[in-house]
Amino acid sequence: MPAPEAVVFDAYGTLLDVNAAMARHAARLGARWEALSAEWRTKQLEYTWVRSLTGASHHEDFWLCTRDALDFVFARNGIADPELAAGLMEAYRVLPAYPEVPAVLEAIRKRGVAIAILSNGTPGMLADAVAAAGIEPLVDEVLSVESVGIYKPDPRVYRLAARQFGCTSDRLYFVSGNAWDGQAAMAFGMQVVRVNRTGAPDEYGLAEAGVVSVPDLAGLPGLLS
Repeated sequence: MPAPEAVVFDAYGTLLDVNAAMARHAARLGARWEALSAEWRTKQLEYTWVRSLTGASHHEDFWLCTRDALDFVFARNGIADPELAAGLMEAYRVLPAYPEVPAVLEAIRKRGVAIAILSNGTPGMLADAVAAAGIEPLVDEVLSVESVGIYKPDPRVYRLAARQFGCTSDRLYFVSGNAWDGQAAMAFGMQVVRVNRTGAPDEYGLAEAGVVSVPDLAGLPGLLS
């Protein structure tokens, strides 16, 4: 891989552990907390896609989609606990980074490569998360879909990064833990690295297209050599 103009990271599920909010309240949620967390994430993404597809007048920001998704999960599973719901939402604002993230970002910066986040999150959510994760000094740009009013995988989102760095899309590496996100970035012309922490099967023909898949971010700086 040639050296990029910048490495652009997805935030949720790539740099930030989206299961950490439920894990923090596992004692109150019980043994099913992992299933509840997965359901919350699935419904959250579903709401972003449906709102994008049904038009700009139906847009709600990511904080509201996250809240609505949690409300659905609680209702479907018969959980009536407003205090717990509030605690989960606040925990989602300060999700921790995966353990290897700070060292990886620092190693990339030492190579003189810019680092950006491109995320569905609102500017406020991302500011809180980056600060709480302790990676604020390691990130050059934080880009939110709110500036275009539509969610990933719409091409307008990925264009934000190309405009920010004033380069063609192929000069950007896009790193995501979500295969659908990687597929969209690849379609936009970015070089893509998939982070596959769970060993999930290949999707969208990413492997056949030459997309590198890594089990975590630790080996990413070596790909930039």
